[in-house]
Amino acid sequence: MLREDGITGVHTHVRQLRQYLGGLKVDAPVVTPFSWNRTLTVPVFGMRLAVERCSRAAAVVWYRHWHEVFLHYALRRRLAELGDCVVYAQGPLAARAALRARRGLHQRVILAVHFRISQSDEWADKKQIKRDGTVFRRIRQAEREIIPQVDGVVYVSRWARDALLSWCPEAAAVPATVIFNFVAPLNSAPSLPVALGDLVTVGNLDFVKNHRYLFDILAETKKAGRVFTLDVFGEGPLRNDLVRQISSLGLDDQVRLRGFRREVRTLLPGYRAYVHASYSESSSLAIIEAMAAGLPIVAGNFGPISELFDDGVEGRYWPLDDPVRAAATLIDLLDCEPERLKVASSATERFHRDFDAVHVAPRLYRFLMETTHPARPYQPARATRLS
Repeated sequence: MLREDGITGVHTHVRQLRQYLGGLKVDAPVVTPFSWNRTLTVPVFGMRLAVERCSRAAAVVWYRHWHEVFLHYALRRRLAELGDCVVYAQGPLAARAALRARRGLHQRVILAVHFRISQSDEWADKKQIKRDGTVFRRIRQAEREIIPQVDGVVYVSRWARDALLSWCPEAAAVPATVIFNFVAPLNSAPSLPVALGDLVTVGNLDFVKNHRYLFDILAETKKAGRVFTLDVFGEGPLRNDLVRQISSLGLDDQVRLRGFRREVRTLLPGYRAYVHASYSESSSLAIIEAMAAGLPIVAGNFGPISELFDDGVEGRYWPLDDPVRAAATLIDLLDCEPERLKVASSATERFHRDFDAVHVAPRLYRFLMETTHPARPYQPARATRLS
């Protein structure tokens, strides 16, 4: 549903899989809503901004509806040229577009669950729709209709699987697997990276990434006599608010908003630790990439994050509601260089064991190619659809 190029975990997931498939000489084109009739994408998708002035919820409906429509047409054109194939859909609406566009049951649709609980929860977390409101309920209704009809489901964490099944038990009937996100090792990383700063974080500048909390922690470490730098990679709607907060806390000399950088992975070895304050994830490719770069991790202990690293081994857990205690956790790690290096080494070992594309990507490829499900033609819901 997104543009082909971007900084989200979904983008990284797709890039890493395509990189692996490219090594196998497997054709894996990316199809997005922008793959069909580009002359219409600007006026149609741009209209969302005008709708949003009247209603954020209506803008969400507009975005979801028209992106699905354009993706459906793009897939219909693409699949008409193919025989047996797999469509690896990166969300429920992408899966529905594929189910409607496929030419027969020989074209299988596998869904990746990147979302947290439901996409309705993600829109609510972004404060675009009202939790438990009409649009929230209709999104869940659409997902309950779509997910049982796909040919397979890939969960990126055990938490993501359990969260979905907790409200959509119908999904349990679909062949599924839990396969962690993965990245290729940083083979080109220099042995002695250029020092860029103390701390780094990567993520869109939105509410759930919780950058404001990171700045509060830095303010507390400064009060304790420890001045750490932080580079933030990402763009988003809260940028101006974050700039004002940085200034109000007197952190202008410590925090840099670096924006979107395609090569951010290659920069990570230049930092001393990776910090993460997000309070809602289905997994975290940013943390996995930081472990691949040999950085110790400091993050909250919730849901899928606890599946990525262990406290005191590959990183430290810090509270997400107490910047004073979080600051103490950070100082404790960074003030003891031998301990920091030990934790960093453990993070690298954990990456190679659990998240290295060499080991994980073949599992995903086998699932995509071998999964079979008693397939049937897509059956749309009889009720009027509000996606």
